[in-house]
Amino acid sequence: MEINILNRQNTVLNKFIAEIRDRRIQCDSMRFRRNLERIGELMAYEISKRFRYTPRTVETPLGEAEVELYDNEIVIATILRAGLPFHQGFLNYFDDAQNAFVSAYRKSKKDGTFTVKVEYISCGSLEGKTMLLVDPMLATGSSAALVYEALVEKGGMPTHTHVASIIGSEQGVDYVQRHMPHATTSLWCAAVDEELTSRSYIVPGIGDAGDLAYGEKL
Repeated sequence: MEINILNRQNTVLNKFIAEIRDRRIQCDSMRFRRNLERIGELMAYEISKRFRYTPRTVETPLGEAEVELYDNEIVIATILRAGLPFHQGFLNYFDDAQNAFVSAYRKSKKDGTFTVKVEYISCGSLEGKTMLLVDPMLATGSSAALVYEALVEKGGMPTHTHVASIIGSEQGVDYVQRHMPHATTSLWCAAVDEELTSRSYIVPGIGDAGDLAYGEKL
């Protein structure tokens, strides 16, 4: 499985990561959403380097130009609700992509453990397509693997899946490697942190991405 950790190279991406982590800047939910979106745009650009390209002829007012364009049929899938601004960043670049949405949440138990519940899926066919499964946080990795299985069950098997997260944990990266198809999955993280709390929140992480983007929930 191809693993890509983008902050290992110093680029403008680091500025956006710093701002979504900074508790002072997090108070501005509009800026937080926009930074998620901008990170999505940068990751979309990086992922596009892995697509198949063929030459196409474009007619200009003065002649013809040959341009290499990607052939992949793309489906951008995201987990509600925190994934929405991140998803929009990818859609800004792959504006002709199809889209899929999944409602998934943690159902906590009295002992502090939890299971991931998938309640709603909206997607078309995934057969033979390139799926971008985008979600800002990759904590335990179980949500990504479970949502992937649910999408495949409903829409069919994509040719390749790119799992894209902003902040991952080492445990989450390891889980995806062990529980998703090795040959047809690539994992992309803007940054990877070492620790998880006892409630499986990433440390230092960013906090609850959904609450920061859209307000606290009951």
